[in-house]
Amino acid sequence: MSCRGVQKLLQGAGSGPAGWTRTPAAYCCCRFRSGPSRARSGPGSGSGPGSGSGSINVFNREMKRRQKNWAAVLKDGHQYDYLREEVGSRVADRVYDIARTFPLALDMGGGKSYIAEHLSKALKLGRRSEIPTRSVVADEEFLPFRENSFHLVVSSLSLHWINDLPRALSEQIHRVLKPDGVFVGAMAGGDTLYELRCSLQLAQMEREGGFSPHVSPYTAVTDLGNLLGRARFNMLTVDVDDVQVHYPGIMELMTDLQGMGESNCAWNRRSMLQRDTMLAAAAVYKEMYGNPDGSVPATFQILHMIGWKPHESQAKPARRGSATVSFRDLAKVSRTGGADRS
Repeated sequence: MSCRGVQKLLQGAGSGPAGWTRTPAAYCCCRFRSGPSRARSGPGSGSGPGSGSGSINVFNREMKRRQKNWAAVLKDGHQYDYLREEVGSRVADRVYDIARTFPLALDMGGGKSYIAEHLSKALKLGRRSEIPTRSVVADEEFLPFRENSFHLVVSSLSLHWINDLPRALSEQIHRVLKPDGVFVGAMAGGDTLYELRCSLQLAQMEREGGFSPHVSPYTAVTDLGNLLGRARFNMLTVDVDDVQVHYPGIMELMTDLQGMGESNCAWNRRSMLQRDTMLAAAAVYKEMYGNPDGSVPATFQILHMIGWKPHESQAKPARRGSATVSFRDLAKVSRTGGADRS
């Protein structure tokens, strides 16, 4: 499909300049935007802190937009891409594990096209020609595409900043996928940066007599399968990668998080840390988690997920109680097989 064909899928969204990649027949890269025209307003919604209407409202999406925009224009911004590059390559590997071609794909929160870049590298020795890409500036919580538009949706390190993840999975990702389409995603999990979180809390308790959150909350791996099931995805796969990066100290870690655009943007965060608290946190970090060479580790728990939009052609589980062989008979089958071999 041409870029013009991709543009027909839009529902009034602005689009950026066309590029190219060597992945499915067309590749649409959805980049982050959050603003008044798309934000929900009122208590408990995306416009400010609070509760009331049932809408989940953990993150200040406008602040996250500013953080990402600031990180995007850094002159040395490429030095902070290492984590996104690594996770993007792992998502691309999972796409290639699926023995199927995808005529049209959507990359949610594509950023600098970390997934597409690795798909392209894998095909440089291959057999396909260059394929058009259309960049669209949009909000992941309000995808501006028609229903049943894409054969594949991918996302890398973007979903953990979405306020209402159940709604994003069901009313956005599931909606834009074609029947028998597949979603392949990766997001930060609940144990991400546990070393930093613990060190900051202990230091703040000791120096200030209490603590407030300084690391954003993340989804637990135990909840992810339930969320995908509630979003009506079939044939689910969920697995976990722990990516550990070593830094000279806590300040270098926090500097890199800022350069990635991954600073905390929860509504209940504290904007500043006292100097004494930071010094104490650095000491606690090295004492509890430090390596013999003086560096400190930071663990990023990456949750990978694959889910398929239902279609009548997909394999279905057998009816409950329809089995013709009992598990108690497996030992007999094994013994019989061993006797035949002898």
